[in-house]
Amino acid sequence: MTVTLRMSDKDSRVIRDYAKLHGMTVSEFMRRAAMEKIEDEIDLEVALRAQADYEAEPTAYSHDDVGRMLGLK
Repeated sequence: MTVTLRMSDKDSRVIRDYAKLHGMTVSEFMRRAAMEKIEDEIDLEVALRAQADYEAEPTAYSHDDVGRMLGLK
């Protein structure tokens, strides 16, 4: 798939220089940046859901507790 992105010459220069500094092509940099953004948003959503679950039922277990529950201790 090919994607066209329009930006100012200044922004383009910054991206090209950054990618070059880190030994990447512009395509590789843009792909990584997009995927990292998506992963960060997914991670945040999972964390917020876990926090809400904990706040609804604030039960915590120690490592020893979990080990006993799993029959490891």
